[in-house]
Order: sequence, then C-alpha cells, then structure tokens
Amino acid sequence: MEQLIEIISKEVKGAFNNAGYDEKYGNVTLSNRPDLCEFQCNGAMAAAKEYKKAPIMIAEDVLKGLDNSQMFESVDAIKPGFLNFKISNKFLGEYVDKMHSDNRFGLDKTKNPLTIMIDYGGPNVAKPLHVGHLRSAVIGESVKRISKYIGHNVIGDVHLGDWGLQMGLIITELKLRKPELCYFDENYDGEYPSEAPFTISELEEIYPTASGKSKEDEEYKEAALEATKELQAGRRGYRALLNHILTISVGDLKKNYEKLNVSFDLWKGESDAQEYIPDMVKLLKDKGLAYESEGALVVDVKEETDKKEVPPCMILKSDGASLYTTTDLATLVWRVKDYNPDRIIYVVDNRQEMHFIQVFRCAKKAGIVRDDVSLEFLGFGTMNGPNGKPFKTRDGGVMRLEFLLDEINNKMYNKILENDNMNEDEAKSVASTVSLAAVKYGDLSNQASKDYIFDVEKFTSSEGNTGPYILYTIVRIKSILNKYKADNSIDDLHIMEPDSDCTKKLMLELVKFQNSIITAYEESAPSKICGFIYELCDKFNHFYHETKILSCEDDVKKKGYISLLLLTNDILETCIDLLGFNAPERM
Repeated sequence: MEQLIEIISKEVKGAFNNAGYDEKYGNVTLSNRPDLCEFQCNGAMAAAKEYKKAPIMIAEDVLKGLDNSQMFESVDAIKPGFLNFKISNKFLGEYVDKMHSDNRFGLDKTKNPLTIMIDYGGPNVAKPLHVGHLRSAVIGESVKRISKYIGHNVIGDVHLGDWGLQMGLIITELKLRKPELCYFDENYDGEYPSEAPFTISELEEIYPTASGKSKEDEEYKEAALEATKELQAGRRGYRALLNHILTISVGDLKKNYEKLNVSFDLWKGESDAQEYIPDMVKLLKDKGLAYESEGALVVDVKEETDKKEVPPCMILKSDGASLYTTTDLATLVWRVKDYNPDRIIYVVDNRQEMHFIQVFRCAKKAGIVRDDVSLEFLGFGTMNGPNGKPFKTRDGGVMRLEFLLDEINNKMYNKILENDNMNEDEAKSVASTVSLAAVKYGDLSNQASKDYIFDVEKFTSSEGNTGPYILYTIVRIKSILNKYKADNSIDDLHIMEPDSDCTKKLMLELVKFQNSIITAYEESAPSKICGFIYELCDKFNHFYHETKILSCEDDVKKKGYISLLLLTNDILETCIDLLGFNAPERM
C-alpha cells in the first residue's frame, strides 16, 4: 500500500508534468506551517532556475492542473512560489479506512529481505549486568524487532566477553582457594565433573577480588596472564573451567535479560572465534597486509581521506596473545561462514568507535567480508545521573542493572497502590509492566548517539513524553473499546471521513505510521517511533476530550469513532512491541 504522501506527490508530479515542467519538482512534504496547510510543495522555487521563470508563475500553472482533483479540499499558490495543500476529508477517511482493514496498516514487507546480524549484548561472563549494559540491550532489541517487522531475516548475537584476562584472573583466584581441584592437575586425564565447583554468587565475588589483587600484586597479575595464555593455548583443565563459567553465567544472564524483555538468537562468545584465528592471521600475512611492529603483528588501515589519525589495527600482541580486534575479526569470519549476512550492526558505546573503524577496514581490506556487506557502528552515548555524570550508586560504584530495575519497579508499585484501585498482586504485575516501559521509553526516546540524564522522577511520570503516558493512553483506549464490545460487535466496522478538526488531526497522525517505521529502520533509530507515538497519543487525547464517543447518539458516527480507536490502539500496541514493551489492561 502506497504511503499517503507518495500518492499526493504522484498527483502533484502529474500536474507539474501536464503544465510543461519536470515532474521531479512535484515532491510533496508535510507542512512546516500546520496553521496554514497540511502538505506543501516547494518545487516551483527550484524549477524557477531551470525554466527562468518566476516561481509564483510556475506554482500558478501547476495549480490550474489540480483544480478538479478529488484529493484536495484546497490548493493555494503562495508567493514567492509555495504550493499549499489541505487534503479532502473524504479522501483521507477512505485512506485511513484502508489502513484499518490491513493487518500491517498499509506497510508492505520488503520485497528484498536481507540477512542482518545485530551484535547488541557484550556482557562479560562471571559478572552481573550493570547499568552500562542497559543501552546496548534496549537499543539493539528494538533495532532487531523493527528490522524483522520490515521483513528482514534478523539474527541477534549476545557476543559474550569470555576470553580475555578476566578468565585468567578467575582461574588464578580459584586455584589459590581450591588448589586440590582436578582442573589444576596437568597430569589429570579423566572426565571432569559435570557440576561446577562454584555458584553464580561465588563467581561474582571471585572476579572483583581477583581484579583488585592484580592491581596491587605484580606476581599475582603475572600468574593471571600466564593462566590466560594457557587457556588460549588450549589447556584442557582450564577449558573445562571456562565451560563451567559459561554455563553458570549464561543461565544467570538469560534471567536478567528476560526481565528486560530482551532475547538473543545466538549466545556466542569471543571463545567461539578462537578456532578461526590461526587461518585468519595466515590470510593477513599471505596477502601482505600484516607486518611486525615493535614485536606485535599489525595491519595498516589508515586512508588518505582520514581527518584524524587512525592507528594500525593490532592483530596479535608481542607475546602472541590475541586482542579484541583479533576476536572481532575472527568473529566476522564465522559469521560470514555460517550466516553470510548482508548487514552487521554493532550496538556499542561511542567510545569504541575507533576500534570498529580499524576492524571494519581490516575486514574489508583482507576480503574477510564482501565489499557489499554493510558493517555498521551504532554507537550510543552515556546514561548519566541527575548530576550529569555517568550513573553511579550512592557510594560511587557501578550500579547493578537488576537493582536499578527494582528501584523503578518499587516506585511504580507504590504509585499504583496510592490510587487504591487494585489488589497487591495486580499492582505488582502492572508495576512490572509500566516500570519496564518507563525505562525503555526513557532510553529509546533519546537519539542513541547522545548522552542522556536517567531521571527516575521524569521517566515514571504519567504526564509528558514518557512510557507511562503512552501506556495510560493505550489503557484509556482499551477501556472505551471494552465498554463498547460488552454490548456490540466490532466486526465489519469502517472509519468514516473526519467530522471535526481534532478527528482530522488524529487521522493525519495515523497516516505517518508507515514512514515512521521505515525511517526508524533505515536510520537504526527507535527514537523515530517514540516521536511518532508521542504525537499520536497527544492527538488522540485531544480527540478524546473534544468528542463524545460512547455517548454519541448517531450510531453510524459512533461506529466510525470505534473503528478509529481500534486502528489507533493497534498501531500504538504494534509500535510499543517494536520498542520492546507492552501495555497492561488497566492502570
């Protein structure tokens, strides 16, 4: 189904063509002066240069060809050469009714589906999720859902940090505490226990303890580096310990991501890329790209057009150990081998931009990925506290994500109990739903690349541009629909042409749905959907306050209003699902 603005543009382009001008000048946009008109075309201004004619004369020529158009209520040519349009109520009502009868609201699936991989996790194993993991998970999940809705084949990968020095630190500390374990006996050749020698709680305590010791004790750090090297070289007992760490950690991570309504198709880690590293290094050497620099193996990736210095991409350290660049390149090798993706999107902190510039260039230079594969860095800004600095606990530490979610959940629960309209169990369920919306919408409504203030009071408010406000609007619509459905069928209802200014404004907002989703996909920007649904809620609430819906005495009109509510509700619920949350039945 064509977008309304495309249909209007086609009509205006035809008028340009019939008046003797190139139709390329007939592109129509939303009006930037909604007080004057609904749509506008500025093409006459640009055409004036080509045709050496006053723009107002061109606009008036085009206007004559639109006199009999059934599409518009009015068309005006305004000096110095603008064309202003108001769409006819009949045409708008018929278009919105077609959206209502389509299960995708007029948005066709892509005819050319791509295979898209999204890397949007990145947590380190053996450590709990903290607030720094929120943005990657929330943005990545939404980008995944939007891409799937467009019709692409999308694969989400958590990409665990499970291979670096942290593993060596855990092994070293565990050896110190339990030296009798068979994993540390190099001569042991039996089966290793299926049960891990630690719990998730012990594991979460072991890592920070080991990390702290390594900063103060050089000998301890050297032992950890040696353990890391032996693990990467394939020491059997250490690999068995890694498997235990992964099993325990991944189970815990899945529970925490579930609370965020975030899921991954793949639970791969850096360790899964290890088998591909030797051949990848050989490829870089054979192609003459890799060379030694101060003992390390590097690849030059700078380009003549660079405006800032891009250092060589380091492949192996001087001791032969791998780095993030090594594992990220090797990960690309297996992603291409197993999935042959057309796009790979990395949802990561802005501060990693240079790392990914190096990795992407090296991958393209070496032919690890095809030239037509799009490697994309979707960098996000910092989530800051009310003081404008990175979000911390009161004692200055990094807050665990589950603690932050619990804090917001409790705040919402207490707010709901204050209303005294539901029992404790229902209040807990509703609070969980609304608090997740508060967190996700609070994050996603900001442009991903920008820093933002995580303001608990603002995000949990039911007024303004917030998740709870969006949910309150949906619940309001559901309440009206449920009352209507109690005595009436909603089958075979049709949207009528608008009978008031507020009804028309609501319809004009609804027709922006398709473009909002397409733009959000093309720009990997869930914030575009947030902007759309906030405006839609605003227009609906104005319509609600100005219109008698259930008490309308004209049955035909009432059915038209109910159809409009059904469409508004369905579009809002579709959009919040793409953002990764849902609405309760009541609040």
